[in-house]
Amino acid sequence: MIHVIATVRTVAGRRGDFLAAFRELVPLVRAEAGCLDYGPAVDLDTSISGQPPVRDDAVTVVEKWESVAALEAHLAAPHMLRYREKVKDLVAGLEIRVLEPV
Repeated sequence: MIHVIATVRTVAGRRGDFLAAFRELVPLVRAEAGCLDYGPAVDLDTSISGQPPVRDDAVTVVEKWESVAALEAHLAAPHMLRYREKVKDLVAGLEIRVLEPV
């Protein structure tokens, strides 16, 4: 199993539009072979010490996959290609971290 943390920086003021499109994608991804978990999250303002400032234009996608091969198949899936085209004007930046549990 692998974990993926993808941080999407959205164009200022467009996070809601990005999330609306993302919510349409989630059921398709969760139905993919090898997908164990897949969902968006946004920063929550708390009083917990050490927490960085809330990012109003960021979405963190938390994913679990059976393998790197399953993740690679996901990234090349036709619905992902359509989705990336649909949201390209809403995304200002992307960082993906693929993690291995130890």
